[in-house]
Amino acid sequence: MISIHSPYGFLRENIAKAVEFRDSPFRYFLTKRCLNLDIEREILEWFETDAPWRLVETDFYEQYEFSMLDAALPQNLSRFASPDYLQALRNAIATIFDISLDDRVALLAHKLIPGQRIAIHNDYLGGDETHRLTVQLNRGLSDEDGGLFLLFNSFDSNDIHRILRPVSGSGIGFEIGNNSNHAVSRLHCGERYTLVYSFYALRRAE
Repeated sequence: MISIHSPYGFLRENIAKAVEFRDSPFRYFLTKRCLNLDIEREILEWFETDAPWRLVETDFYEQYEFSMLDAALPQNLSRFASPDYLQALRNAIATIFDISLDDRVALLAHKLIPGQRIAIHNDYLGGDETHRLTVQLNRGLSDEDGGLFLLFNSFDSNDIHRILRPVSGSGIGFEIGNNSNHAVSRLHCGERYTLVYSFYALRRAE
């Protein structure tokens, strides 16, 4: 297993010490730093140069993305896709939410450039992902640059519960449901990257 003292284990250790947990308007936690600074820098350098970004457009967002589990990762980042690392991370999420998760983990990388945003949505598809962890990565975005992570009390875009600043290395984990409404405000300057981990609750047999 990966040591919690390794750069990769740093994410697991800090998630297990989530700085804040809330039950309303949906279950979520916040943590101030998810990654070792050296690893964060290496990910950003790859994202900015050789990562295989592809543009994806839907009815509520336009962004660049790719699966990190399907991509040819640089050697120094390959352990992000290792079974041991993903299992340790899955165990940390299961502990925080006091649930059982199955073996599946998805990991997508997202990128927003100026002019792009993600409108209000809840990620709820019914029978698909049940929990998510999003880790922000950027070169020091300010509030004026946009890319703010917005949490809502309802599907009304004016009914804002909380605004999270685009602090690189910070993370939010949440339980996906029909009330897990969130969005990302329009980016005005710079590039906003995220690591998006998806987890699946273990469902009882019918």
